[in-house]
Amino acid sequence: MTSVPSASYSITVRLEVPAGGRAVSELTAAVEHAGGTITALDVTASGHERLQIDVTCAATDTAHADRLVEVLREVAGVAIHKVSDRTFLMHLGGKIEMQAKHPIRNRDDLSMIYTPGVARVSMAIAANPEDARRLTIKRNSVAVVSDGSAVLGLGNIGPHAALPVMEGKAALFKRFAGIDAWPLCLDTQDVDTIVEVVRSIAPGFAGINLEDISAPRCFEVERRLRELLDIPVFHDDQHGTAIVVLAALTNALRIVGKDLAHVRIVMSGAGAAGSAILRLLLAAGAKDVLVADIEGVIHADREGLSPELRWIAEQTNHAHYVGDLHGAVVGADVFVGVSAPNVLAGADVATMNKGAIVFALANPDPEVDPAEAREHASVVATGRSDYPNQINNVLAFPGVFRGLLDAQSHHVDESMLLAAAHAIANVVTEEQLNANYVIPSVFHPDVHGAVAAAVRDAVAASGR
Repeated sequence: MTSVPSASYSITVRLEVPAGGRAVSELTAAVEHAGGTITALDVTASGHERLQIDVTCAATDTAHADRLVEVLREVAGVAIHKVSDRTFLMHLGGKIEMQAKHPIRNRDDLSMIYTPGVARVSMAIAANPEDARRLTIKRNSVAVVSDGSAVLGLGNIGPHAALPVMEGKAALFKRFAGIDAWPLCLDTQDVDTIVEVVRSIAPGFAGINLEDISAPRCFEVERRLRELLDIPVFHDDQHGTAIVVLAALTNALRIVGKDLAHVRIVMSGAGAAGSAILRLLLAAGAKDVLVADIEGVIHADREGLSPELRWIAEQTNHAHYVGDLHGAVVGADVFVGVSAPNVLAGADVATMNKGAIVFALANPDPEVDPAEAREHASVVATGRSDYPNQINNVLAFPGVFRGLLDAQSHHVDESMLLAAAHAIANVVTEEQLNANYVIPSVFHPDVHGAVAAAVRDAVAASGR
């Protein structure tokens, strides 16, 4: 699959060129000929003989960025001074910080913010612990907890390498929902230890967002924490993905004129995301679902099923199909992939029913080439930002937690996840809906507020 230049591989090259002649136009032509995109060209110093220029380019990957530097170096008269990776620059010193809400200008301020005045507040909370939500950061704070075992598509890279991702998650909480989120990267992958650490730090938070913890451990960690804590525990890799998939599928089915209860759905992937998507689809009314993993379609007679796969076998594949994924998609209405690259070809999509829907969400390379899928499917979605219909968890988790925190919820359940999915789907109006727009942008001004309101209402309806 052909990649396109992306800001995530963006570099700024400081160089000098002769002041006269065609050097500047030759720089632009050289980058474009090498497949890059110049996004900015700034003259930072000028003289009679030489110009100093900062050239900002977008590349497809790190090797391509290096190649663009060499292409610039080869332009006659160019002298390279400095190359900066813009993504790394954005991460220098971290991406988030703590700020005080009140200035400390004098002794009066100090005596109220800290001792002796703070003792009165502490004693009030000791007398009534529920006041912690009113009088501390707890009311608006979420812990983003990871053990670094399943970070993005990078695998088990550990807690230190997970920290930039968790910082980014915290920044998104603040940007889209005004929530103060705190990254906690744990130097353990032992389930008992993770559960105990999170239980111990929970008094300072109104919600726990589990992130990038590998399956099947993530299922047990979430289950046990939900039993122990009186605040919502939400594993975004599971439930955030499921919410956005259901929202997009709801609108895709509107386009093709089909009903969730009457379509045949084939899923590739039975890990954290796949299991959560399945549960939410079933809760929303799906009836006919098959799920495949690396060993083929899951069925009740398959040997060696884990408890999680056994549950999937009991809930799906009512026709007892025992073949592979390629055979499973024949005659299917919907394909949802949360697994691995290139497990299907365009020819497989051609065997699906008329009005087929394909959600190929593996990143960075989807389960089937989107261009090939579009030749046969009516609606195609991916997890990538360079194709229409990006299935992006950022549509869900900020609003979900905003609603949970505002409602002072003590738990999160499927009714709240369903409410969030329907809210996201409803942001796309009938006039806006088309095959390339079944899901709104994360920057849509109405998304996060709509999700928060829907979750608040669902909490109120649950009575918890």
